[in-house]
Amino acid sequence: MYNKPDLEKYIAAHILPEEDFLKALERETHLTCIHPRMLSGHVQGKILYMLCKMIAPKRVLELGTYTGYSAISMGLALHDDALIHTIELRDEQEEIIRHALENAALSHKVICHFGDALTIIPTLNEQFDLVFIDADKREYPEYYQLIMKHVNPGGYIIADNILWDGKVVDPAEQNDPQTRGIVRFNQMVQEDSSVENVIFPFRDGMMVIRKK
Repeated sequence: MYNKPDLEKYIAAHILPEEDFLKALERETHLTCIHPRMLSGHVQGKILYMLCKMIAPKRVLELGTYTGYSAISMGLALHDDALIHTIELRDEQEEIIRHALENAALSHKVICHFGDALTIIPTLNEQFDLVFIDADKREYPEYYQLIMKHVNPGGYIIADNILWDGKVVDPAEQNDPQTRGIVRFNQMVQEDSSVENVIFPFRDGMMVIRKK
């Protein structure tokens, strides 16, 4: 049986290298932030980068900036005329996010919003080609209902953590509000005839949804 940490190192060594400013951001996140495992990290960052290269979105919406790693990863893949709107609940993250964007030379391409995504989304006068959801798991169903009218036909939604450390199939975890939110979201997508979807069982699970 293979050793999982060794395999993860092997994968990281055989994909696009991590930029120095992203390495610095990961280190700063681990030194200064609680729950640093929330950071996307090298492998997931490059998956988001490659998906953005494939989709070539002009407008991206991110729910859950954290310290900016995923926004930067996507921003590096976008054309010069593209924009990312990213929403982070905690305004205490603003300094580290803006500093990271400056280091990556992406301040002009990423618009930061701070506050409740459910309040902010209706104020955005944009249609999006790609939405990345990685915020409060309890609110995934509400995010989905709210953003669908802002997603262009043929556009994509990428939802992170949809396997929730396996809790989605553990009967003992079904009373946990965050697990319930993910389970409801997964079922909602599965029953939505206006989309098609696939799950990548990478890390904590990533669902890619295409609006027909």
